[in-house]
Amino acid sequence: MAVQKKTNERLDELTRRKDLARSSGGPARVEQQHSKGKLTARERILRLLDAGSFEEIDAFVTHRATDFGTAEKRYPGDAVVTGFGRINGRLTYVYAQDFTVFGGSLSEVVAEKICKVMDMAMRNGAPIVGLNDSGGARIQEGVVSLAGYGDIFMRNTLASGVIPQISAILGPSAGGAVYSPAITDFTLMVKGVSQMFITGPEVVKAVTGEDVTLEELGGADSHAAHSGVAHFALDSEEECLETIRRLLGFLPQNNLDEAPFGDQEDDPERSDPELRSIVPDDSSRPYDMLNILERVVDNGDFMQVHRDFAPNIIVGFARMSGRSVGIVAQQPAYLAGVIDINASVKSARFVRFCDAFNIPIVSFVDVPGYMPGKEQEYGGIIRHGAKLLYAYAEATVPKITVVTRKAYGGAYIVMGSKHLRNDMNFAWPTAEIAVMGPDAAVNIIHRRRIAMSDDPAAMRAQLIEEYRETFATPYQAAERGYVDDIIDPAETRPKLIRALEMLQNKRDTNPPKKHGNIPL
Repeated sequence: MAVQKKTNERLDELTRRKDLARSSGGPARVEQQHSKGKLTARERILRLLDAGSFEEIDAFVTHRATDFGTAEKRYPGDAVVTGFGRINGRLTYVYAQDFTVFGGSLSEVVAEKICKVMDMAMRNGAPIVGLNDSGGARIQEGVVSLAGYGDIFMRNTLASGVIPQISAILGPSAGGAVYSPAITDFTLMVKGVSQMFITGPEVVKAVTGEDVTLEELGGADSHAAHSGVAHFALDSEEECLETIRRLLGFLPQNNLDEAPFGDQEDDPERSDPELRSIVPDDSSRPYDMLNILERVVDNGDFMQVHRDFAPNIIVGFARMSGRSVGIVAQQPAYLAGVIDINASVKSARFVRFCDAFNIPIVSFVDVPGYMPGKEQEYGGIIRHGAKLLYAYAEATVPKITVVTRKAYGGAYIVMGSKHLRNDMNFAWPTAEIAVMGPDAAVNIIHRRRIAMSDDPAAMRAQLIEEYRETFATPYQAAERGYVDDIIDPAETRPKLIRALEMLQNKRDTNPPKKHGNIPL
C-alpha cells in the first residue's frame, strides 16, 4: 500500500507538471493571444496534426538565464513546443514558437529544443514544419541566443534537399529570425497576422526617411506578390495549417522516397476535346493556361505555388493517374508568358525542389522569349535567366514538355527542351518553334524586299504567313527528333500519363562533383 501511495503521489505530480507545461504563459497571455485572432502554439500543432497523434518532446525543459526579469517565473518548455505526430497518417516533426512565453523569443534552450527535433527529422527521414511566432532573439541571453540561431540555420542548410522543410509565419519574424524560413522549401504567411522584415518601420524611417507600415514592409501580401519570400498568403491560421497538410500530401517523406501516389479515380485514358479550342488562332491573343492544366491533371486538382509572384509563369503540384508531379507553365494571360528575372528565379527554385525530391516535372510551354529592356538587363536577366536553364539541365527526374503554342529563341531551349536532357517532348499542332516570332523574323530577313515592294504591308503579311508555314511549325523540330510526337490536344492527358509510366524507373546522373556553381 505504501508503494502504491508513493506511485500515485508521483503520478499526481507528473499530471500537475504536465498541466503547468501545457498552460503556456498563463490564462492572461493566452487570452491576449486569442484577442489578436491568433492561436496558441499547442492549438496550432493540434490543428495541424492528425487527431490524437501529437507526442511532445522536452515539455519540462526550462530556460537558464535569470537576468533582467526572466527569473520572475520559470516556464516549463520555455518558449517553444516541439514533438512529432502524423499528417494524413505520415510521420511529421513540428515545432511551434510560443508567443505567450517571453514573446516567443529564442533562448539557448529554445534553440536546443528546435535543433533536437530537426536532428530527429533528419535521422528518421521525415518532413519538419516550423510554426514561427517570435519577437526574435532573447536579449537577456546575449550572444548565446545568436548562437542558437546559427545552430538552427546550419541544420536548415544540411536538411535542404534531404527532407521537406516548411515554415509558417504566424506572427512577427524579424532580423536574423527570417533566415531560417528563407532557407526552408516553402513559406506560408497569414494576411493581417504575419510580418517578416530585416528591420522594422522605425529603423527604415530613421535610416531612409521612408514612411512605411508593418503590412507594407513585411506583410503577407507584400511578400507573396513583391518579394517572393512567401509561397502562400492565406486568409486565416486555419487555412494556413490546412494548406500545409495539403502540400505535404504531394511530397515524399525524404529525398530517398519516391513521389507519393494519391487516389486514382480519374480515368487515365480520359480525353478532352475542349482542349482543341483553348489556344486562339491568332498567336498574339492571350488565353489562360490554368484552363489547360486543370483539364489535364487528376480531378482538376492543381495546387499553385507562388501564385501572386511573377504570375507570367505558373508552378505547382498536381497528380497524374495518382502520381505526384511538379508543373511549370507559362501564363500567356500575363505579360504574354515572357520570362523575366522574377519568373526565372521562381521557376528555377521550383524545378530544383522537384528534382531533389524525385518529383517528375511536366512543362507546358507558350513563351515568346526573355523580357527585353534596360531594367531587366541592369537587373541581371542574363545571370538570373541562366538559373532556369541550369535547373532544367541539372535535373535528373523524369522531364516531359508540351509546347502548346510559342517556343521562341533561347526560351525554347530553357523550357525543358531535348537539348537539356528532357525525356519526352510533345507539341500541339498550334506550336510555333523558331528562333524568333514571324513578325520580327520577317522584318530582319526581308527588310529590303518589303521596302522595295509596291505594297509593303501586303508583302509583309504574305512573308509572315510563308515564314509561319515554313519555319514556325512543330514539324521541323519533329523531323530532327527534338519533338517526339505532335499530338491531338484532346489526348494530352493520356499521352502524359503513358510517358510518366514509361519513365517511372528512369536512372540518370550528373558528373561526380561536390556541387555545381549555379549563377546565383
